[in-house]
Amino acid sequence: QVQLVESGGGLVQPGGSLRLSCAASGNIFSINDMGWYRQAPGKQRELVAVITSGGSTNYVDSVKGRFTISRDNAKNTVYLRMNSLKPEDTAVYYCHAVLSAMPSLILNSYWGQGTQVTVSS
Repeated sequence: QVQLVESGGGLVQPGGSLRLSCAASGNIFSINDMGWYRQAPGKQRELVAVITSGGSTNYVDSVKGRFTISRDNAKNTVYLRMNSLKPEDTAVYYCHAVLSAMPSLILNSYWGQGTQVTVSS
């Protein structure tokens, strides 16, 4: 019943910007951490950014100062604003959330389907 749906990916030139969105839906009771991961072809998936339910954030060093993660708890949505994009940012970006759903209220991990971000001139 719970789904995470990403949107906002696309093709941009180096130095450009994109904003990714991820909306969680279903019988959600509460959402703890939400984050963004990315995976480039031939590489391992890496954590890009995470935001806690209280709003604390952490970023991988390579995106610090360029990316901003935020969330709207009323909409069960997490965002990733990406500025000053570089070719090495090219990857499939995956939304992730740890949340509890009704009626069990047991914490589970959920993943979105991924959205492609391509940075190229």
